[in-house]
Amino acid sequence: MNPYLPIELEQTELWLLADKAVYWPGERTLLIADIHFGKAAAYRRLGQPVPQGTTQANLQRLDALLAQYPSRRLIFLGDFLHAPESRTPATHAQLLAWRQRHPWLEITLIRGNHDRRAGDPPKELDIGVVPEPLLLGPFALQHEPDPHPSHHVLAGHLHPAFRLQGRGRQSLRLPCFCVGERVSLLPAFGAFTGMLEVGAEDTQRIYVVGEDSVWRVR
Repeated sequence: MNPYLPIELEQTELWLLADKAVYWPGERTLLIADIHFGKAAAYRRLGQPVPQGTTQANLQRLDALLAQYPSRRLIFLGDFLHAPESRTPATHAQLLAWRQRHPWLEITLIRGNHDRRAGDPPKELDIGVVPEPLLLGPFALQHEPDPHPSHHVLAGHLHPAFRLQGRGRQSLRLPCFCVGERVSLLPAFGAFTGMLEVGAEDTQRIYVVGEDSVWRVR
């Protein structure tokens, strides 16, 4: 198993994590895209029979990453809450309990399209909220994958996935990182999110994640 894969981007070392996140060791910063807290709760409030426990599962994964990769800062690249209907007492209580376990952690949210509809996180979560882009080192941290005139973009929003082809008609679709010349995409971190299939282009590198590993598609 390969739980992370170091790459160099804009003369900066980044670690692509098998749990669909990016760790920036030089900044001790963890980057998360599209966690969509409360998405299942929002669907249940609309009468859809969807799984329970997705918020707690996402928080447990965050706990594991923070324990494994020493971080002083956590940055969400948009879509923290899924919708106004995500603001349930149960979701709020779980998020608050998680935040109280990490009072030292600096957390920033870059507003995404779902955040604009759902609203900013509750103030007691102590999360700084900023519009895109957030410029940090050589990178423009964004939700939307729009090119930036001077910085390499790290973004989410599209929930990229890549289809591996086997023998015959066998295939497997896996979440992936897409590393391009000027714009790179993170997979969606949330456990209850869809995926958009992307192709392998000459101008980008594809790294798929699965079975607690991350590897490059060649």
